[in-house]
Amino acid sequence: MNKIPLLILHAGALQHPMERFAREFRSLFPEVEVRLESAGSRACARKLLGGYQADIIALADPLLFDELLLPHPVQKYYIFATDQIVITHQTGARGSADINPQNWTQILLRDEVSFVRSDENLDPCGYRTLMVWQLAEKHYGVPGLYQQLNSKCTAAYVYPKSLDLGAVLQGREADYAFQYLCTAKQYGLDYVTLPEKINLSNPRWAGLYGHATVEVEGKTPGSKTILIGEPIEFAAAVPLNAPHPKEANEFLQLTLSHTGQRILEECGLVVY
Repeated sequence: MNKIPLLILHAGALQHPMERFAREFRSLFPEVEVRLESAGSRACARKLLGGYQADIIALADPLLFDELLLPHPVQKYYIFATDQIVITHQTGARGSADINPQNWTQILLRDEVSFVRSDENLDPCGYRTLMVWQLAEKHYGVPGLYQQLNSKCTAAYVYPKSLDLGAVLQGREADYAFQYLCTAKQYGLDYVTLPEKINLSNPRWAGLYGHATVEVEGKTPGSKTILIGEPIEFAAAVPLNAPHPKEANEFLQLTLSHTGQRILEECGLVVY
């Protein structure tokens, strides 16, 4: 019997939980073959906008649904988890014996230290990293800090999606990366937590986060849009053109269930 193919298009940061969901779903619905495809969330959204057919789309920023995908090809979405930005590194990275939440800016700006981030035009972790740098400049009272960090992290140190950064660190191609806490835990990386006022984790500081803005590529070629800092959230939806809507909704319900919440927590995310 041919199995029903269920395609999940998802943010790279959700790779591990989606693999867990896929295994769980296959055990419940053996007639379904779950297929996973990952990219930066903005890249995922643009792919769907271009007519690509997926049964589920799960993104690292619900704003992408509002900005690019509603009311078509997505009618509604569900927010299911939160996270925070941390600085990840491998044991033995240059400066890792000294780095902490107070001095990380000085460590990263050392000549011998390198750090990476994801692309703000493809991946929410990329523009959130730039927002963290802007907020850090104000939080620590260091004029020009954002520009210093941005100038040092040249194009050679910018990758398509946040999930790529773990492999970069494991290959010792850079010392540090700006990633989600869930990705750090999934890769088993050491990490430095940042103050809540800059790590985009706490709705209490949403007004403060809103002082950070980043310009990214817009909905149409050549256009630009300004993104405003907000607490980090992850969201998922069943597109209107999903080839297998019944099975897709079953998968979405698993994601939102108690079992799904347990899986998300075990993968380092904070569930609603």
